[in-house]
Amino acid sequence: MEPQFVFDQSVNFETRMMRVFRHQYDNVRPYKLFCDELGAKPDSITAQNLPPLLPVEAFRDADICSSKIDDSPLRFMSSGTTGMKRSTHYVYDPELYRKSIFDGIRQFYPLDEFVILAYTPGYIDNPNSSLIWMIQQLVENDNTGLSRFLELGEPVSPIALDAIKASGKRILLFGAAFGLIDLAERYPFTLPENTLIMETGGMKTHRREMSREELHTKLARAFGLQESQVHSEYGMTELLSQAYSDGSGWFRCPHWMKISIRNPHNPMEEVPQGDEGLIGIIDLANFYSCSFILTGDKGIMKPDGRFKVLGRYVPENLRGCNFLIDQD
Repeated sequence: MEPQFVFDQSVNFETRMMRVFRHQYDNVRPYKLFCDELGAKPDSITAQNLPPLLPVEAFRDADICSSKIDDSPLRFMSSGTTGMKRSTHYVYDPELYRKSIFDGIRQFYPLDEFVILAYTPGYIDNPNSSLIWMIQQLVENDNTGLSRFLELGEPVSPIALDAIKASGKRILLFGAAFGLIDLAERYPFTLPENTLIMETGGMKTHRREMSREELHTKLARAFGLQESQVHSEYGMTELLSQAYSDGSGWFRCPHWMKISIRNPHNPMEEVPQGDEGLIGIIDLANFYSCSFILTGDKGIMKPDGRFKVLGRYVPENLRGCNFLIDQD
C-alpha cells in the first residue's frame, strides 16, 4: 500500500483513517495487542467509534513500527537526561515525513517568502532530533542560501540581516522557546518589521517555567515586533505532522491530522465540548508507526477543531471550563 494517499484531500478523512487503521492493526504488533486488549477489532471501528489511541509512552517501551526497525533510515529520539529511557520513532519513509513538513507548513504559511533562521540550543547536540531534521529540510529548501542555523550563544549578524533584506524575503525565526528567550534576554535587537517568530514549545528555562503568553510578550518586546508576529508550532518526536498557532494560542492542524479531547480516566471517551482533557491525536502521516496517539498534554478544543495546549496533564488540575477560555 502506497502511503501517499493520506495527503489526498479528495478522499474524506474517515476513509483515509480506516485504511491506515487496518494497515497498522495488521502490521504494528504492539498496537494490535493494545487494540485486542480493548476489544477494538477493525470491523468494530467506524467514523463514530474511532480507533483506540495508543498512549505516547508506548514509543518509549516498545518498537512501534510496521517494518523491521533495521530497515528504518531515520530514527528519532526524544530528548532526555543521561540514563533516561527515551521514546524512539522509527521512520521508514523519509519522503513521507518531508511531504508532511512542507505540505503542512504551506497550508498555513507562504513558505517561499521566508528565509529560515533557526536557534536550537539543547537540540543541535542530539543527532536523532526530529526538530533538527525538520528545520534542516526547511533550510535546504531555500534557494537563496541565506537560511541557516544560528551560532549558539552569539547575536544575529547585522550583515546577515542586511543580506536577507536585500533578497526581498522575510525572516522566519524558528526555535525552541527556552532558546529563543535566552537569545532575547542576552542579545535583544530589532528584527525587520515583517518577521515571524515560530516557537516550538519547551517553556521551561534554566531559571523557571513561564506561560506561553508571557513568552510571546517577552519575545515581541526583545525583537521589536508585535505579539501577533510570535507564532507557535505543536509537534513531538512521536508525530510526523505539526499543528500551528497564529499567536492566538489556538492551534490548527493540516487536513490529514485530527484532534480530540479525551477523558483522562477513560481515554476511549471524549469529554464534553469545552471541557479540559487529554489531547488525542490522529496523524495519518504516521503511516509506518502509529497514527492514533494519546498524549500527556492537557488541552481544550473549539467546535471548529482548533485546540489549545494547557500544559502537561496533572490530575488535580483538570476541570471543566468554557471553550473560549484564554488562560489556564
